[in-house]
Amino acid sequence: MSFSPKDRPWLIRTYAGHSTARDSNALYRSNLQKGQTGLSVAFDLPTQTGYDSDHLLAQGEVGKVGVPICHLGDMRSLFEQIPLDQMNTSMTINATAPWLLALYIAVAEEQGADISALQGTVQNDIIKEYLSRGTYICPPQPSLKLIGDVAEYCYEQLPKWNPMNVCSYHLQEAGATPEQELAFALATATAVLDELQERVPAHDFPKLVGRISFFVNAGIRFVTEMCKMRAFVDLWDEICETRYGVENPKYRRFRYGVQVNSLGLTEQQPENNVYRILIEMLAVTLSKNARARAVQLPAWNEALGLPRPWDQQWSMRMQQIMAFETDLLEYEDLFDGNPTIEAKVARLKDEARHELASLDALGGAIEAIGYMKSRLVESNTQRLNKIASKETTVVGVNKFTTGEPSPLTAGDGGIMTVDPAVEQDQVDRLNAWRSARDDASVASALRSLRAAAQAGENIMPASIAAAKAGVTTGEWAAQMRLIYGEYRGPTGVARGVSNKSEGLDEIREAVDLVSQKLGRRLGFLMGKPGLDGHSNGAEQIAARARDCGMEIAYDGIRLTPEQLIASVQEHQPHVIGLSILSGSHIPLVEDMMKRLQLAQLDNIPVVVGGIIPQEDMTRLTAMGVAKIYTPKDFELNAIMMDIVSLADPTDLAAE
Repeated sequence: MSFSPKDRPWLIRTYAGHSTARDSNALYRSNLQKGQTGLSVAFDLPTQTGYDSDHLLAQGEVGKVGVPICHLGDMRSLFEQIPLDQMNTSMTINATAPWLLALYIAVAEEQGADISALQGTVQNDIIKEYLSRGTYICPPQPSLKLIGDVAEYCYEQLPKWNPMNVCSYHLQEAGATPEQELAFALATATAVLDELQERVPAHDFPKLVGRISFFVNAGIRFVTEMCKMRAFVDLWDEICETRYGVENPKYRRFRYGVQVNSLGLTEQQPENNVYRILIEMLAVTLSKNARARAVQLPAWNEALGLPRPWDQQWSMRMQQIMAFETDLLEYEDLFDGNPTIEAKVARLKDEARHELASLDALGGAIEAIGYMKSRLVESNTQRLNKIASKETTVVGVNKFTTGEPSPLTAGDGGIMTVDPAVEQDQVDRLNAWRSARDDASVASALRSLRAAAQAGENIMPASIAAAKAGVTTGEWAAQMRLIYGEYRGPTGVARGVSNKSEGLDEIREAVDLVSQKLGRRLGFLMGKPGLDGHSNGAEQIAARARDCGMEIAYDGIRLTPEQLIASVQEHQPHVIGLSILSGSHIPLVEDMMKRLQLAQLDNIPVVVGGIIPQEDMTRLTAMGVAKIYTPKDFELNAIMMDIVSLADPTDLAAE
């Protein structure tokens, strides 16, 4: 093995944002001083789903999983003293990507930047939102049009900007196998390129292809994951050359950033997560010819709650040690010519091609959203069953569970909590912004925005003008909803009677027995209040309840309290489940319990699942919650027996 000129390090990022734009700005500047080389912005759920911080659905969600950005003033604060023409910024934003990019451009222009020199990425992959995170707004076809608008605008005005991260990261989080992750992501990419092909001159299309980037996941099976990345490189090169006729290898290069797997981080023995993160990082750095060009690592305690600045620093130091202390960057690819690796990569490519052919037969990614969603739910079920049966070992979870208490979680519980007062502070500043702006300019900008959308024009110029006029995030998204409509994606969970009974006989018998006592089939309603779109847990609970013989009601994500109460009144379930993973469980559950009481439905037991600290469990119990589940409660059958017991009228009479 010979030395080669030392490769340059990847961009070192930390995915961050919380509370307010001001607080997040301080965190960004601190991280840059510690050696971070690029920014990665996390936005809160109202911002991601197109609501202002004072909207009903934003209740309890403001500043929790990211920074709230309601208008140009917030964006100014977010990047204060950070020269955007010298920064490489990644913004994890999808349905509202055109709007957040418009705000970013407006701030850059205020700073005096030449916007053609701006470098960074906007995720802008709305298609995967229907399959995983759920932050979509409009139906798939208009969403594809908006993706295309951003890409076309960047091609014309921001040539160094990546207009889309085809995001397979959340596909793996939703249960995708490596083959599905390859196929579903590449199908999304081809859907976007098909949309863009008619928008630019043919001679420039390869250059636009070269600006499409990817954002991937790397799990704990690092040999498989590394082979997956090599397969991605080969398949993307193949698609660009054969499907789109891109001759220049430079434009066929698979350019990707990565965050390693947060799904595999454990609440039990959380200190073990440090090793998991490092091992997963190896999958995307060891193979030079398939190496990530940007890496952001989760913190060890993300299964517990919001990481503190120190936790993020620890993950950043991991990257810096790998890049600057080891000799990794001094060698050519370590795996070229390895027969085991080549065989594994070949298998992955063959299986991905087979899945791609199935998607093409269905009409492509847009037409196959329902199919892909159901496949992900099935794959996630298989993954969880393997953990429950111990076929898959998870150290500290289903094997080697005896251990010492972690000193890392002593004191503050090992996480940062967002002050509830942050929400009101953000709302107050939003109201002050509305009061100070020129209402006539805002009205004119919104008319122009609406006219552009109705005419099918590129939405970006009107969005940038609206940003400068003082339009808010909620007002921009309201125009998109008005013109393109709203959409409720498939849940992937069929409601019909299930024939799946393997390992469920005892529970099915218990369900039948309790149903006889109740005089009708035991009913279970699975609800997701608020804006949290991470639906994996809710889907698995609903699907398992169905397979156990219960009558289920599950209408998917982003339901208002009123909608949930109406669903309870319609279905009359015997047990209600609420799934909230955004950290907003206290205000949302409190609201739901009050509404159930007012509707005289508080006799129905309520169970709650989420990333819930111990002190919050006490508060939820005091509200009347019957059972509380966190990621450590991975045995779904035990949860099913709890539901049966809660619904059993004999048990209720004995209490």
